[in-house]
Amino acid sequence: MKEKIKKWFKAAGIRAIKTIAQTAIATIGTSAVINEVNWKIVLSASLLAGILSLLTSIAGLPELEEK
Repeated sequence: MKEKIKKWFKAAGIRAIKTIAQTAIATIGTSAVINEVNWKIVLSASLLAGILSLLTSIAGLPELEEK
């Protein structure tokens, strides 16, 4: 069981990090268009996206499904 939990945290963590990076890039890109990057908004939106990604992962991760 411990090994399964470790695998879940690793997979969910990787997904969350990717989601955080994607959100940050999108937020910075949008802000750059209007000539002002608000770093507080970038950080808060990215962290929220990461939290939501982890919560969504609770429903299941396809990469952990047994064959």
